[in-house]
Amino acid sequence: MSGPKVITMGCRLNAAESEAMRLIAGNRDDLIIVNSCAVTNEAVRQARQAIRRAKRERPDASIVVTGCAAQVEPETFASMPEVARVLGNREKFEASNFLSDVGEVRVSDIMAVRETAPHLAASFSDRSRAFVEVQNGCDHRCTFCIIPYGRGNSRSVPAGLVIDKIKALASEGCQEVVLTGVDVTSYGPDLPGSPTLGQLIERILRHVPELPRLRLSSLDSVEIDDRLEEVITAEPRFMPHLHMSFQAGDDMILKRMKRRHSRTQAVETVQRLKAKRPDLAIGADIIAGFPTETEEMAENSLKLIDDCDIVLGHIFPYSPKKGTPAARMPQVPHAAIKERACRLREATARRKTLWLKSLIGTRQKVLVEKGGLGHAENFAPIRMRGEAGKIVEARIVASEGGVLIGEPV
Repeated sequence: MSGPKVITMGCRLNAAESEAMRLIAGNRDDLIIVNSCAVTNEAVRQARQAIRRAKRERPDASIVVTGCAAQVEPETFASMPEVARVLGNREKFEASNFLSDVGEVRVSDIMAVRETAPHLAASFSDRSRAFVEVQNGCDHRCTFCIIPYGRGNSRSVPAGLVIDKIKALASEGCQEVVLTGVDVTSYGPDLPGSPTLGQLIERILRHVPELPRLRLSSLDSVEIDDRLEEVITAEPRFMPHLHMSFQAGDDMILKRMKRRHSRTQAVETVQRLKAKRPDLAIGADIIAGFPTETEEMAENSLKLIDDCDIVLGHIFPYSPKKGTPAARMPQVPHAAIKERACRLREATARRKTLWLKSLIGTRQKVLVEKGGLGHAENFAPIRMRGEAGKIVEARIVASEGGVLIGEPV
């Protein structure tokens, strides 16, 4: 074993930052870093569970807990006997904090962070796909979300730094880069000249011509401006796959969530984009059982799956998060939340199955990954033979268990 073990919970942003910490922490084989998530109570429970499991498996290792859950509720982890140190989201990028095992909590006011440090462009340089962080924090206050208090206010990474990192990745053989952040479509207003996300993508594609594929992580549909829309629909190296942060399909629930789009705007955005680029695959986050949600409201969210042609859905059963306004709203019974989440998952599974079947007989360019799995440009999962880290053209011959089967052409 060389260097610390890092256990990553939650989002792609955490995944990118885990790799940065792995490098920052150096050659400490006796260290386990748990990079936690705070998006739900279940995420915090899973972090605690992972800590206990890690200590059982390696009782002599020192465990450092960081990430959003550690930032928001450090006392939860400081009280665990398995934990040697708790670090906030700012402190986890300071190498000195990984040199000592002194039992202490180092969590500063994340709202005071203004800088964009080099670590924000950290990623996986040893994989065919790399995540590059271009933005952190969030200026919005959705009523269900604790993440702004774990990440701080929105701040962006200068384009030059992002481009340098992606150039380095491409020179190492990376075939695909995913731009990620807490609220990636809010990129730019804090930088000189107030560049937009669309402008950043244009600069990346212009200055790194050797990069074959570029994607975005989850984005807010209301922030897709004309320039970003042009990139999404007309640039062949921008992959035809978007993951939308819709959260609900009912206007009253969207209002109570303090989302900034309406149901009609969500549907019209998808229809407009797909009219210009028909092969665009849509993924989306949807919350089941948000406080005050009635059966009629839940049905509106269910219908959104068909109305927006959501083929890659992430369904989250609502759970109240202490410190958020939604936790003080009238709650939906747990049984109803569970049942509504089940209906949403079944609907997205049906839509995905139809989508995958429609691709049988087509040819797809597949980025082959470890274990013989890979993804087409539209992010359809494909199992096929091929060298990991290479883009291979495949003929799709079947669909089995939610995965396409491809044969090299």
